Amino acid sequence: MECGEQGSIDINKLDKFDKIFFDFLYETKIEKKEVSKIDIDEAKQWLEFSKTSNKLTKPIVELFVKLKKIKEQYGATPTDIGLDEYEIKLMAHKHKSTDEHGVSVGGRVFSALPIVENANIRVQDYINNHTKVAPSGFDLQSKMKKNREKIQKKLNMSDESWNSYAGQIKYAITSGEQLAQILEIPQKLIDDIQRVVGVFRMRISPYYASLIIPGVVNDPILLQSVPTGDMIDNKGINIEPVASDHSPARLIDQFYPRVLTIKATNMCAMFCTYCLRLDHISDKDWVSSKGTYEEALDYIRQDTTVRDVLITGGDALALSNKRLEYLFEELDKIPHIKIKRIGSRIPVMTPQRIDDKFLEICRKSNDIKPLRFVTQINTAQEITPEVKEAFRKLSGVTSAILNQAVLLRGINDDKIKMWKLCELLQECYIRPYYLFNCSFRNPEFGHMRVPISVGRDIVESMYGNISGDAIPRYLATAGGKIPLHKDNVKQINEGGDYILKKPWSDEEVPYPDMSMQEYNKSYGFENYQ
Repeated sequence: MECGEQGSIDINKLDKFDKIFFDFLYETKIEKKEVSKIDIDEAKQWLEFSKTSNKLTKPIVELFVKLKKIKEQYGATPTDIGLDEYEIKLMAHKHKSTDEHGVSVGGRVFSALPIVENANIRVQDYINNHTKVAPSGFDLQSKMKKNREKIQKKLNMSDESWNSYAGQIKYAITSGEQLAQILEIPQKLIDDIQRVVGVFRMRISPYYASLIIPGVVNDPILLQSVPTGDMIDNKGINIEPVASDHSPARLIDQFYPRVLTIKATNMCAMFCTYCLRLDHISDKDWVSSKGTYEEALDYIRQDTTVRDVLITGGDALALSNKRLEYLFEELDKIPHIKIKRIGSRIPVMTPQRIDDKFLEICRKSNDIKPLRFVTQINTAQEITPEVKEAFRKLSGVTSAILNQAVLLRGINDDKIKMWKLCELLQECYIRPYYLFNCSFRNPEFGHMRVPISVGRDIVESMYGNISGDAIPRYLATAGGKIPLHKDNVKQINEGGDYILKKPWSDEEVPYPDMSMQEYNKSYGFENYQ
């Protein structure tokens, strides 16, 4: 609509947003100040541009943004600065008729833009501070490269060994003395590590060790990979190993109808300090014989209700390509199996494992039946260029990549840290799927737990502030995955523990919480300062 094309337009016929906006612009019962010549000239220039621009709404928006600012700053109406009210209203009609969806300039300038501005204010703290509070592996590349050079030199490790999964396992760090070669740590920590490894194994790949930033007391990589004396000093009752009462057949765990897990090995590239399956690690690595796997597969073949099988461990990718190919092929032959999943943290700890042969095995199996890759990344610091590239490749040969993070004290128990993690996961072709409250089952890692309410506040802070599919489901593991929505928390007893309700059965189960008093104490490597 050109300015001269007035036709039969009822210039005073405005929608409710324009009416509210024009009432604001032409309100006269307020104190006025002299408007600067610069602001007047800019408003007039935008009016002329708006009148002569065809099929563009931006000049009209800029005109009304300027008029709004003049009103807010000086109290002046468009008439006060020499603009004709008829022409101003005509521009409002031109905006509405030009916009594909009939959005009025009042709806855009007086409603939508302020809403966006207020939304941006909500996330400004995150935008300003995420690199400092939650640096990613990309942000820390220069330091990590220096770490790699130092580690390779100290371990006498060639580039060929560094770039291979076998080399990463061969040169893995398994003792406090080895760790002290590549990282300055106090003698007390070395002694405590040795106490722990007398009971629980320690293994850190050189690659993962290179992600530790020296000088950061509670570095999130350090906390996840290096045991402290807490692991054997913590008081508590050891509960029966996870799934010990949910294993209907050899290597099989089954908590739900139609879904089960094959624990194919106890091997891992690294033993995480919060591992829910500490009791399964034992003192040496094992891989089952083909006959043992056949026992598990026979159970699956006979139970025709099962449709979804997760291969895990340990870590499923600790198995050879040949063994994984065999398991995929056998599952693909079973008519009632519709979905396959593979659970692995190895691409995060040793991305060198994602080789061409494994990718081809995944592609072939995924072409037959959907193959989903389930991983665990807990901090943005774990997301490096190598990790992103590994998941980029995996995204091309699987039907989905899902992340199951654990809420861990000092690692991701902060709004900015969790937002950063979930947004980066999306950028790495991964969907943030679950966020687990760290389990109460093992007192060995009780010091790493986070109160349920802290996790709930973090997850609820995401709604309306980051992408909806970047928000994970917050769960507890207590005889199955129980959502930690408010209506699932039945009550809190005198000791501060929760009673949770299983949505699928209404069964109520006790769930000890991490107390705020313990949560706020000094923690981790702070105790070695």
